[in-house]
Amino acid sequence: MMPCNEPKINGVSYVASRDSISKRHVQPILNIHANYASVMPFGFIRELSHPDIQYNSSRQWFGETKTGVKQYIDMLNNEEIHVMLKPQIWVWRGEFTGDIKMETEADWKLLEDSYTKFILDYAEVAQETKADIFCIGTELEGFIEARPDYWKDLIKKIKAIYSGKLTYAANWNEYTKTPFWNDLDYIGIDAYFPVSDLKTPTVEACKLGLNPWKIEMKTYYEQYDKPILFTEFGFRSVDFTGKEPWNSDRDMDKVNLEAQTNATKAFFETFWNEDWVAGGFIWKWFHNHEQSGGQNDSQFTPQNKPASTIMAQYFSKH
Repeated sequence: MMPCNEPKINGVSYVASRDSISKRHVQPILNIHANYASVMPFGFIRELSHPDIQYNSSRQWFGETKTGVKQYIDMLNNEEIHVMLKPQIWVWRGEFTGDIKMETEADWKLLEDSYTKFILDYAEVAQETKADIFCIGTELEGFIEARPDYWKDLIKKIKAIYSGKLTYAANWNEYTKTPFWNDLDYIGIDAYFPVSDLKTPTVEACKLGLNPWKIEMKTYYEQYDKPILFTEFGFRSVDFTGKEPWNSDRDMDKVNLEAQTNATKAFFETFWNEDWVAGGFIWKWFHNHEQSGGQNDSQFTPQNKPASTIMAQYFSKH
């Protein structure tokens, strides 16, 4: 087995905004010893069965457009932050992208054409900006299951344009079914594994809950000889954060900073010393650091919360 001998990818998922970014917006990432950021332009579809992806539109925020993506990457690179470019699909009303499913063969073809245009456009941006990693899709299990040959062909087209490293962001319960890991450089996982049913899980409880997933992931590393990359990971600062870590429901609003801190610490303790884990990108980080997160925030961001101290400790060690 080839261990991952490169420096750990200590990353943040950098949320696009209305504005361009400056050194001031990057400094807080440097302060926690991060060395990577995921830049995430969005394409939009109207509903799960709609084949047309709209992107790079004047109605989108600056950071979601091609011009904005280039500006973000340039500024991050200027401060010696490496980049994973991770174009994503957003379904109107926030429906789960893994459930995208066309009703006719003609619509599947339209979706394939639309997604190819979307992803190759951003592959060109990744090549132009020398992005270190390009993520070819995020949580698209239904699309991949229905059209595996399309995805194999798409990867070839991407490699004809982009010469850097490739991954795909599979959902935590999807990656064992993803058929093309052999064609990529990293096994990418959005690591929202359920780890504890406790209201305020302890570090030990979360480590116990993570261990079965760790064992399973290591078998995939060994099978494919590809390092595991957590394309997203993180926990909300909310009661029962480890029960359904993917759950972003707004009615879960009982702030619990200790739960987030403990779960985050357990995640780092479980994975960051393993040489088969390339690293990952915590979900999520906003450009306006001073106004983000904080003691009354129940969402994912660790900004201005105790969890960011845990991140800084582990990032600085690796």
